Amino acid sequence: MIFIFQYLAKLINKFLKSNYYFCGRQTINMKTFKKIFITMLAASVFSFSAFADEGMWLLPLLEKMNIKTMQEMGCELTAEEIYSINNSSLKDAIVIFGGGCTAEIVSDKGLVLTNHHCGYSAIQKLSSVDHDYLSDGYWAMNYDQELPAAGLSVTFIESFTDVTDRIEKALKNVNSDEERDLLLRYISKEIVKEATEKTPYLSASVESFFGGNTYYLVVYKVYRDIRFVGAPPSSIGKFGADTDNWMWPRHTCDFSMFRIYADKNGNPAAYSKDNVPYNPQKHLTVSLKGIKEGDFSMIMGFPGSTNRYLTGPEITMVKAQNEAGIYCRGRRQDALLEDMLADPAVRIKYSSKYSSSSNYWKNWIGMNEQIDKLNVEQRRKDNDDAFRAWVAEKPSRQKKYGNTMDEIYSTVAQSQELIVNYNYVTESVNRIEIFTVANNINNRFINYASSDASARQQIMDGAKAYLKSFYKDYNMPTDLKVAKVMMEVCKEKMPANLLPDFFQTVDDKFNGSISDFVDYIFACSQFVSMEKALAAIESKALTGEISFTDDPAYICAQSVRTIAIGINKDLSNVSVRLAKAQKSFIAGQLEMKDGQPIYPDANFTMRLTYGNVKSYEPKDGVEYKYYTTLKGVMEKEDPDNWEFVVPAKLKELYEARDYGRYANADGSMPNCFIMTGDITGGNSGSPVLNSKGQLTGLAFDGNWEAMSGDIIFEPDLQRCICVDIRYVLFIIDKFGGAGYLLDEMTIDQ
Repeated sequence: MIFIFQYLAKLINKFLKSNYYFCGRQTINMKTFKKIFITMLAASVFSFSAFADEGMWLLPLLEKMNIKTMQEMGCELTAEEIYSINNSSLKDAIVIFGGGCTAEIVSDKGLVLTNHHCGYSAIQKLSSVDHDYLSDGYWAMNYDQELPAAGLSVTFIESFTDVTDRIEKALKNVNSDEERDLLLRYISKEIVKEATEKTPYLSASVESFFGGNTYYLVVYKVYRDIRFVGAPPSSIGKFGADTDNWMWPRHTCDFSMFRIYADKNGNPAAYSKDNVPYNPQKHLTVSLKGIKEGDFSMIMGFPGSTNRYLTGPEITMVKAQNEAGIYCRGRRQDALLEDMLADPAVRIKYSSKYSSSSNYWKNWIGMNEQIDKLNVEQRRKDNDDAFRAWVAEKPSRQKKYGNTMDEIYSTVAQSQELIVNYNYVTESVNRIEIFTVANNINNRFINYASSDASARQQIMDGAKAYLKSFYKDYNMPTDLKVAKVMMEVCKEKMPANLLPDFFQTVDDKFNGSISDFVDYIFACSQFVSMEKALAAIESKALTGEISFTDDPAYICAQSVRTIAIGINKDLSNVSVRLAKAQKSFIAGQLEMKDGQPIYPDANFTMRLTYGNVKSYEPKDGVEYKYYTTLKGVMEKEDPDNWEFVVPAKLKELYEARDYGRYANADGSMPNCFIMTGDITGGNSGSPVLNSKGQLTGLAFDGNWEAMSGDIIFEPDLQRCICVDIRYVLFIIDKFGGAGYLLDEMTIDQ
């Protein structure tokens, strides 16, 4: 709050030094007073530094912006101990897991902890009806039993460097947006090349922040030999499933374990039996001391995307986008779940697809609900008015930002319908799997006829590998059912002039029956199974040319693609203008709040957030404690509901109160807890750290009452839901019987 008061003090002082005074000494200029009052109001409702809990902070700026406040709140570390360029620091134990989660290193042998839902896809790929690791869990009892997780990667951050000056200097004299984009891509490639060309193990990217007003070079090291070590059954790791998702109180032990392997020199290498467990620069110490209300707590990880700088009409547009996704995914998920519950083989094939879809689906539902409940649109419109007033105060500001808000409002008005229609087509008929495989395979063979023998073989090998991977998790009858539902949704929601042209075929040749048309596609397409697809490829290869342009699934896929490209082309014309206006708006916000610690939107770069372990009141007369215990698992048990089944062994441990060293002081078994850190998607699996930087839990969710948190932080309501590390270790040791894994961890009792 100190920054608000400092800002208000400056405004009030400026006002009192003007020619207008209170108490009747001179008539108040009400126009000026209104401008200042609106600006003061904006500082109170929109300040990005209003609460210590708020913020996804850039690590290189901790010393300048955050460490003093963190230490006042109880942090015992220095900024250098958290993030250092030249020395080992906490950041070296935090990694990107796969393509969209965070994980942490917890031993000097490369042992990795992340969420169960982050490891879910890898676990699903390793599962079968005979070895159902999703339902049964899995524990490797030695290195030889650790299972290679093909396609999985773990990424370390090597460095994080501000390159804004270099880029802005290069772009100084550009004459158009097109020229700027081309030159930006060129200079970014040059910067990346310089950072990586001398080291084969590194990759890099230039990332923009604050709407393109700041740029950082991020250098990575990626390890690709990752092996599955263990995870509890889904009845523990996904306890509560969709019903409890985004909810508190929570009782999910959301974790899984993997190990990084490297060559004998510790460098990244493709999978090999000769690779060895990776010895990291840094691994986290695990704390068994527990947590209590008010404890300092921080999270380091890779938040994916936030939109904290949105204006009022942009939030209206977000709601409309969400509605499209909610409707389409809800219909598709109903069809998937029916088949999954009826057949264990289908359940395994579609578990990861369903989980990923439903996670966003429920998120969008909650976001729209809270946007309305918390009056977010109006609050942002109030900030828009405050910005307009601030701009109007000075001619210099009017010159720089005078058209910014009008441009945003007008381009949003032009783009909303386009975006909603694009969402409907991509979330409905574009989700039909047979269309996906047909389009992919045909495109792989476009240059086959003109290629030499070696290139042809590479194309063929790549296609066969793709088909093997695709059909492993494909069930034709399920896709047929989904196709009928999704075509009905598309026809119901899309304007007639934007329907894919195969709907005309439905009317002309199938008397308007979508069901009959879909049956025809699946009866005639060569992509209903891997066997048919391979046979068709091999048969066509004999002619020297492989094409599937006459396949009905491919024809439909192209019809969908044509519509999507057309909408996207129209959308891109206004999107360029909107992006330029957003950049101007954010630059104005930075100037308006000059001197305050301000953080950029999340973009899947490493960030730190900090706050306290804290309970909250979701509504009048209701208070949620900051923790849950194993007792709550037993209270939620419902053997007739797959979401709330409790394993017999866990019940035995509960009844015997066999909790070992992991229990609370009162003898109860800790389960989950909440803290006030600012997180979003991508933070899943992030380490929750105490004042000493020791691991106390894993972040895995946000709470329902603050689902609009990606847009605006709600300090009284917003909480990060974490699984207590003591519950994780209890499940590994007492339930899983893999206590040997704890022996390689550094544990503070």
